[in-house]
Amino acid sequence: MSNTILYEINLENIQDSTTLNYIYNNKTDNYYLSSDFTKEFYITQAKAGFISTSIYIKDSFYLLPEIQFEYAVLDFKNLHISKKVEKLLNENSFRFVVNSDINLVLEKINSYHKDSWLCDRYRDLILDLYKNPDDDFEIYSVLLYYQDEIIAGEIGYKIKTTYTSLSGFSSKDRKFNNWGKLQLVLLAKYLEENGFSFWNLGHPYMQYKFDLGAKLYKREAFLRKWLKKISS
Repeated sequence: MSNTILYEINLENIQDSTTLNYIYNNKTDNYYLSSDFTKEFYITQAKAGFISTSIYIKDSFYLLPEIQFEYAVLDFKNLHISKKVEKLLNENSFRFVVNSDINLVLEKINSYHKDSWLCDRYRDLILDLYKNPDDDFEIYSVLLYYQDEIIAGEIGYKIKTTYTSLSGFSSKDRKFNNWGKLQLVLLAKYLEENGFSFWNLGHPYMQYKFDLGAKLYKREAFLRKWLKKISS
């Protein structure tokens, strides 16, 4: 991204329909910068379809909202469960918990990813959003245990009846192969059982998302699907 020009955006830009439509129709740029770490800005950009990571530029820390060119989306009717995951489900030797310890999930994510972007003011913002949920926006944390050992987990957010993944982790121990996929299947089942419409898995570049049953949506098609649910 070193040679990419990044344009800074603010709350007014996203609230202005003309500017937002320009961003939506811009087929060249997908990443933007923001120094606004308020809850209002974060929720507004998320509702608009951006997914934010973060970045340091010359010792300054920014949010990096991305309006992706493509998205991986799981409609729960398309959920695919492999034989190996089915076996783990039948063995029932796991414990799956939602919203039990977000600090622990963040710690695990930051240990798992060397260059984790859930850090600094972004981490503080996520914790603030978790502790003070909005009517239409809520941070979710997920943990999967084998006995007392944490094997996998993730953080994401709920907007209306949609769920979007942010970041996650899974054990690198070979004896827990497929437990990361187990966590995804369990989360998909949880979301469906709790009335969610679909799961926004973000970037469509990882095969495991399609193994789960996700479909690829170009930006325009995704936004039609997304904004219909967000505005309802």
